[in-house]
Amino acid sequence: MGGAVDLHSHTSASDGTLAPRELVRLAARHGVRVLAVTDHDSTDGLREAMDEASRLPPLEIVPGLEINCDVPGAEVHVLGYCVGWEAEWFQGFLREQRAERRARVTRIAERLGELGMPIDPDEVLALVKKGAAGRPHVAQVMVKRGYVKSVREAFDRFLHANGPANVPRRRLTPAEAVAIIRRARGVPVLAHPGLADRDALIPELVEAGLMGIETYYPEHSVQQTATYREMCARLGLVATGGSDFHGPQIGRAHHPGAQAVPASAWEDLQRRLESVK
Repeated sequence: MGGAVDLHSHTSASDGTLAPRELVRLAARHGVRVLAVTDHDSTDGLREAMDEASRLPPLEIVPGLEINCDVPGAEVHVLGYCVGWEAEWFQGFLREQRAERRARVTRIAERLGELGMPIDPDEVLALVKKGAAGRPHVAQVMVKRGYVKSVREAFDRFLHANGPANVPRRRLTPAEAVAIIRRARGVPVLAHPGLADRDALIPELVEAGLMGIETYYPEHSVQQTATYREMCARLGLVATGGSDFHGPQIGRAHHPGAQAVPASAWEDLQRRLESVK
């Protein structure tokens, strides 16, 4: 296992703290040989990441993204691997997603003001420039203003799915995200299902074309990992995994490759890719 495969990471093109080149260099230093760059609703970091990886063989970049979806009472994320990301229709979809993200920041800022914690939406958007804005950026501004001590506290107290400062965005269902990834000739995988607690949706998503479940994940328990491995075997899905690295100071994964993932995850994913291409 050894952390040589990491199929989930983020750059500053969404809510990661490192530029794509910095992420790739850090991954190489930690022995990662297969790195999927999976920014939220954005593929803007892929060219730079691929260019940097070309200077650091044998490191290979897997082009991907993570699409955020809403279900009652929770968020469900869908990863897409090796999509035809340069297609104009696909980039148009992502632009719409990012525009809705930026509008949501304004709505969250209004809600925070009502809660006695005013923030300027422009201050949040300045952190992402043209990237995919999200709640982590709001949380960073909340920390800067002294409303909370950490990004984690901002989410735990205010910004989680049912939190007092969270507001819904235009709803995109997980099944719709799966269909979009399949249309783009990619492999759709359910991200970190242990966080959403919506396993009842999995049969419906398999019907829609889901091809994998992110099984090896820093916040999955040993029992959850075993459960999702068994589920993948039973349903004929790929058991993938990754660190979900956002930055050295964010979350449990302090570097790319921090989560051990079997090399077979990437091999199985490639076989599935051949079937959709």
